[in-house]
Amino acid sequence: MDYKKSKAPVNTVTRNFMDLCRDTENIYESVAIISKRANQISVQIKEDLSKKLAEFASYNDSLEEVFENREQIEISRYYEKLPKPTLLATQEFVEDKVYWRDPARDNLSNEF
Repeated sequence: MDYKKSKAPVNTVTRNFMDLCRDTENIYESVAIISKRANQISVQIKEDLSKKLAEFASYNDSLEEVFENREQIEISRYYEKLPKPTLLATQEFVEDKVYWRDPARDNLSNEF
């Protein structure tokens, strides 16, 4: 997924918490959903970055030779400019792009 194309803001945005709890009817549940999604996004971004930087890894034990690679610097700058995972997850939640379910509510609806 290309996170640069996301409409998530790069800076912190004040949000109406009533909009966040519209679907769940509970702000704490909404925050829990957003935080779990943010963790997923964070892991995915870290894996992508690790894969791209692994190409530039040198396995020499020599501390004397340090090379600056322009491509490596550009990749690092790209990931530094991305919105934070919490902002990406919040934007996805607001746009209803996050699938979530509450097993406790599912069990209650099946009992009646």
